[in-house]
Amino acid sequence: MTDTDAIIDNARYLREVRPIDPDEIYEYIESQPHPAVVRETLREHAFELGIREREDGTFVPIEEGPIDVDFHGVERFPEPYARRFEDLLVEKYGPGWPDGDSGDALRGRIDDLKEAYFADVDVDYDEETALAYGVYHLPDYYAAIQYVLYELARDGLLDHDLRVLEVGAGTGGPALGLHDFLPDGVLVDYDAVEPSAAADVLEHMLADTHPSFRTTIHRERAEEFDPEDGTEYDLLVFANVLSELDDPVSVAERYLDALADDGTLLAISPAEERTATRLREIERDLVDRRPDATVYAPTVRLWPDEDPEDRGWTFRREPDIEPPAFQSRLDRAAVGGADDDRRGLVASGDGTYLNTDVQFAYLLLRTDGKRAIEYTPDPEQVAKMADMEAHVTERIDLDALKLSPNLAEEGNPLFKISDGSETVDNYAVLTRESALNEALARAPYGSLLRFENVLVLWNDDEEAYNLVVDAETVVDRLT
Repeated sequence: MTDTDAIIDNARYLREVRPIDPDEIYEYIESQPHPAVVRETLREHAFELGIREREDGTFVPIEEGPIDVDFHGVERFPEPYARRFEDLLVEKYGPGWPDGDSGDALRGRIDDLKEAYFADVDVDYDEETALAYGVYHLPDYYAAIQYVLYELARDGLLDHDLRVLEVGAGTGGPALGLHDFLPDGVLVDYDAVEPSAAADVLEHMLADTHPSFRTTIHRERAEEFDPEDGTEYDLLVFANVLSELDDPVSVAERYLDALADDGTLLAISPAEERTATRLREIERDLVDRRPDATVYAPTVRLWPDEDPEDRGWTFRREPDIEPPAFQSRLDRAAVGGADDDRRGLVASGDGTYLNTDVQFAYLLLRTDGKRAIEYTPDPEQVAKMADMEAHVTERIDLDALKLSPNLAEEGNPLFKISDGSETVDNYAVLTRESALNEALARAPYGSLLRFENVLVLWNDDEEAYNLVVDAETVVDRLT
């Protein structure tokens, strides 16, 4: 019997008796391997044994079944992470990194990233660009993923042992968000695919994760990485990366083959129109290619055999987070100059380099047929958005999902709604709020609503349908 077999056999016995201590087990092995060897063997076989490592270095059985999470949102990027990230800036540029040439270089890279983003051009992530990207995006990416994870946890879809693969992991915002969202007692095997210099930042930021969050970084391109044969992931994460790939649908489809039967593909993108609508295009193409793929949330198809053909610009907005110290320092040190004027950029210390918004589009996709809202409208009771043209100037009843925050900067509140059959955008316009229709404004993103006696109008300027919610309209929340 090899040392590995002996360690595993002893662990199987002891896990039912008491915490497994590597300093104890080595004495039971004939060759008496060093306790450090025992500990590493237990870590490597943690999923097989169903055990997790505690802070005191012992191993205990993991709980069975879904996790229970008490989540109330994200207020800030944790200070220990902020200090850890700033250590990288100090290491490269010195303690005065926000000032002088180094501060100008970082701000310039952030400006370039924004410019490239809106121009839809590729970016090469060298060391300085990766650091600039981390300055601007670590905090909001850390926050955004936790809201989506909560949707899965709330529905009982995250267990106490999780195999996670993040494709295009960047500088670590989503990974840290996942780490902090999960409660103590969860065993996580986290694989990251990241070929750029951002992988160095990622490795640094993940160095202090708790013992049961095991990380492996694969420095390969998403198109080239092949998961180990037989590995099935409970969670596939594509955070702010699909829109950067040349053929995102093919890449996502290939990774679906590594998804466990009861696993979830989680994709996030920025809320801006270009990236948010591109995410919906990818979603629709992926569902078309893979008959086993079902949209779990948020864009659930309520009507059987119907698919949306609208722009798909739907996004979620959560409370702003506090800016971390490293963002504030870089922003305060900004000074506009001739070079900035020539480039048409503003660097005035007025918040240009703060990124506190938490707005994002997301997709949850599964292959087991589950949907977050298992509901089919009754055609005898409600209209279908695919037939909206026939109802213009009429009052109708309708079942629809609320898929936006208030989109109106002024005037009547405006919300995107969907039933999964629409050919163009549909918006609910709240012209007069009452106790009978207050659910429209108050319901959270993704809620299923029943509209009764809503007036259908065509908006020629926006080429969309406006469903007027007035004093005669009743809106009830169904989920």
